[in-house]
Amino acid sequence: MFKRVLVANRGEIAMRVIRACHELGIETVAVHSEADEDALHARFATEAVCIGPADPTRSYLQIPSLIAAAEITGADAVHPGYGFLSENAEFADVCSQCGLTFIGPSPANMDQWGDKVRARGLAKSLGLPLMEGSEVLRDAEHAVSEAQRIGFPVMLKASGGGGGRGMKIIREAETLARVFPQAQAEAVAGFNNGDLYLERFVERPRHIEFQVLADGRGGVRVLGERECSIQRRHQKVVEEAPSVAVSEELRNDMAQTIIRAMRESDYASAGTIELLMDERGQLSFMEMNTRIQVEHPVTEEIFGVDLVAEQIRIAAGEPMETPANLKHHGHAIECRINAEDPETYAPWPGLITELHMPGGLGIRIDGGIYQGFRVPAEYDSLLAKVIAYGDTRDIAIARMKRALDEMVVGGIRTNIPLHRRILDHPDFSAGRLSTRFLERL
Repeated sequence: MFKRVLVANRGEIAMRVIRACHELGIETVAVHSEADEDALHARFATEAVCIGPADPTRSYLQIPSLIAAAEITGADAVHPGYGFLSENAEFADVCSQCGLTFIGPSPANMDQWGDKVRARGLAKSLGLPLMEGSEVLRDAEHAVSEAQRIGFPVMLKASGGGGGRGMKIIREAETLARVFPQAQAEAVAGFNNGDLYLERFVERPRHIEFQVLADGRGGVRVLGERECSIQRRHQKVVEEAPSVAVSEELRNDMAQTIIRAMRESDYASAGTIELLMDERGQLSFMEMNTRIQVEHPVTEEIFGVDLVAEQIRIAAGEPMETPANLKHHGHAIECRINAEDPETYAPWPGLITELHMPGGLGIRIDGGIYQGFRVPAEYDSLLAKVIAYGDTRDIAIARMKRALDEMVVGGIRTNIPLHRRILDHPDFSAGRLSTRFLERL
C-alpha cells in the first residue's frame, strides 16, 4: 500500500480523497493555489504545498508543478480526483515516468476511451449498445449528408469534449452547414481537437450511467446504475440510485455486457459507462468516464462500498474488497449545492458568513466549505453535496427535503431553492424524469 498520496485537486473531492487515504493509514499531500490557501483540503492533509496563483492553468493544471510537489514531499502516488487532469493521459504517463503511481486507469485506457469517436468504435466492437451516429466528419457537406442519413434532429459533438461541453442540437440542414465551422473552431480552442461527429438526438431521454470497478486482471464489479437525468446545459444537478426506469432484468443484462467489455479492454480502476435511455426504454452508449464521478456517493450509499478506497487498492495492486454479485439496498439521492443564483444560475462567489450543515439519520455531506471561507471566483461553483439515503425512494426524498430546509449558507446565494422546487415537483415524485426536466419548473 502507498505511504503518501498527493491529491491533485481541490474542494470537496480533495477532501473526499484525503478522508479515504487517512482511513487506509496513508499520509496525504494537498496542493493548493494562492486563492485556496485557507481551503479545507489544505488544512486537513498531512502536508500542503502552494503550486501557483489562482488561475488554474498556472496551478492545478500545471503538470510540472504537481510533479515537483510530489517529489519534494515524498509522495509515492497521485490521485487526480475528477475534473482538472483526471482524464489526462499525458499526466498519467508523466507520473509513471517520474516513479509515481497514478491512481486511475492507464494512459492507454484513457486514450482508447477519451476520444469520443474512438470510444464509439470500441464500444461497438465490445458489444455495448450504440446510438446511431457518424464517424469523424470531414467538412460541413459531409456533416449534412450524414445528418440526412441519420435523420434530424441530431447532436453535433466534439470528439475531444466532455462534461457536457462541445455539444449542439441541430434540427435542420441549413443550421448544420452554418454552425459546423464555428463548432470546429470551438472544439480546437476548447479541447485542442477539431474532430466532430453526429449522433441521433433523443428529445426527452434519461441519462443512465453504470458504475464500474476493474482490477485489470479479470476482476470486474458493476455496481448498478445511477439516474442523472436532471441536468442544466448537460451539467448534472440531481442524481439518484437506483433508477426507477431500469428493471432488474435490464440491470443484470447491462452488467454482464459491461463486465465482458471491461475484461476485453483490460480496463483497470473505477470508471463509468454513460448511456441514454430513449422513450422506448432502450439504452445506448454515449461515453465512458475514466475517473471517479461527482455523483459516486449515491452508489456508495446503496452498496456500502468505498469507491475511492477501491480505486486506491486497485492502483496499489491489492485485491478489491467489493464482493462479486453484491446487491444494492435502499435508495439514495444527491443534490449538488452550488454557489449560484437559483433563478439565473449566475455564479455567486464570496464570503460565507454563516453556515449550518444538515444532519440526522440518512444524511451525508461531502463538502469543502466552512463559515468564514471565501468562495473563489476562479473555479467550479460546487460547494458541497447533500446525500440522502432511505430504505425506499419516498423516504430518501423526505429526508432530502428536510436536509435542504435545515441547510443554511449565509453571505452568498446558492441553488438550494432550486433543489426544493425540483423535489416538490409531482413529476419528480412520480419518477417521470428526462434531461429536459428543468424546463417544466
